[in-house]
Amino acid sequence: MKRPAIVIAHFESFSPFDGPALDRLDTVGRLLDRKPLHSWDDPRAQELLAETEVIVGHWGCPLFGPEFFESAPKLRLFAYSAGTVKMYLTEDLWERNIAVTSGADANAEPVAEYTLAMILLANKRVFPAIDRESHRTGWTPPDTAAAHGNWNKTIGLVSASLTGKRVARLLEAFPHLEVQIYDPFADADTIEALGATKQESLLELCAQADVLSIHAPALPETHNLIGRAELGALCDGATVINTSRGHCLDLDALTAELESQRLFAIIDVTDPVEPVPSDHPLRTLPNAVLTPHIAGSQGTELARMSEWVIDEVDLYATGRALRNPITPEMVDQIA
Repeated sequence: MKRPAIVIAHFESFSPFDGPALDRLDTVGRLLDRKPLHSWDDPRAQELLAETEVIVGHWGCPLFGPEFFESAPKLRLFAYSAGTVKMYLTEDLWERNIAVTSGADANAEPVAEYTLAMILLANKRVFPAIDRESHRTGWTPPDTAAAHGNWNKTIGLVSASLTGKRVARLLEAFPHLEVQIYDPFADADTIEALGATKQESLLELCAQADVLSIHAPALPETHNLIGRAELGALCDGATVINTSRGHCLDLDALTAELESQRLFAIIDVTDPVEPVPSDHPLRTLPNAVLTPHIAGSQGTELARMSEWVIDEVDLYATGRALRNPITPEMVDQIA
């Protein structure tokens, strides 16, 4: 079988593919240039795109306009190494029957690992202890139903997304943590296969959860999905974790709950501004932990995404089914 011609496209100063990865990409296909395109106006672009059958994209890959497709008449696959691919899904792309695949599943793994770690640390009340011992604030969390420890706790997951499913599977190693999932698009059998229980009501999930972890995609329907009512339903001392999109959590409502010292929060993403301004109350509240959007792939974890996308190109080149194909029908539900 003829090896497909491949071009890589991402930020100019970004190097997600090391030498061995580029060598392997040139084995599964024919890598036209080891230097990425970061703009379709690059002087090399016209000549390269004329022969390109596969674009391997990553962060910073330029968007596709009508003129782009005129320059890339042989394009048959857009293999995106990272997660959120929706911004590339235009009618022009679908009309040309270009296959699309996303590395969201590869990026979900470190997010799930981060979430598991935060769940366990939150239940042990590690962060308040660090704050108390290191900074001498003297603050202690409410001594309520959410007592310290990883025994006999309920973990509520919002959405059986790629990440939500991975978190549930990781939590199977902790049989004394009950996992409940709210997802109107997932049936009970799918959720039970994850070792979890389907919760039909989001408010009831919140009422049961000692830790509420958000994994929903950013859709119009999920804007402020976790708002005043949902946060109010949480028991005193519960923890809210958000590693999905800030869009899904009402930050003002959360701030109000945290200022009352009723809840605890671990927040990796915020909306409408990320990071939050330097004078935002979340930066000084002792029951809030902020991390700078690091749950997803970082450092050595980038190699996982690179390996994943090269495997995907290999499947395409050898006529096998892609593992995470994106179709027009999926656009309204993916992140």
